[in-house]
Amino acid sequence: MLRGFVDDDAHLAVELGQDPYVPLIGSLPAAPTEQQALEWIQRQRGRLTEGFGFSFAIADVESDDAVGAIGLWLPNLSAGRATAGYSVAPAHRGRGIASNALKALTTFAWTIPDLHRIELYIEPWNHGSIHVAQASGYQREGLLRSHQEIGGTRRDMLLYATTRH
Repeated sequence: MLRGFVDDDAHLAVELGQDPYVPLIGSLPAAPTEQQALEWIQRQRGRLTEGFGFSFAIADVESDDAVGAIGLWLPNLSAGRATAGYSVAPAHRGRGIASNALKALTTFAWTIPDLHRIELYIEPWNHGSIHVAQASGYQREGLLRSHQEIGGTRRDMLLYATTRH
């Protein structure tokens, strides 16, 4: 399920911060301290009031334990577009959690009247994320050469998207 972040989710930030890739693509530092993990949680809670978008914890339905994070970013809402991003803690990957979360986020996104398109930007090597996009109904639209800088290097990105039906 998707829910707001709480301080007890700091363990998730610590787990995600151990992944070599996750700290390169967001505001979470590599190998965060407990304080840095709590600061990351606080930033997630402030995303909507900052006008950036929605940030949710992906939680296990039975235990309510946070196992991942997902966001819907709205800087281009005036043009009818949003981007989504997701990450699941390494110990929980490969179980369909990210796909289920992206489907839920997409359903939520269509409640926003001015939104008509959601985009995902995925590095070509990231087969797990490509699978998540495809399993969630997103279509590949192309390759964006040297699209963004990640970890100090310009990277190609695959563009996946879905549109309001």
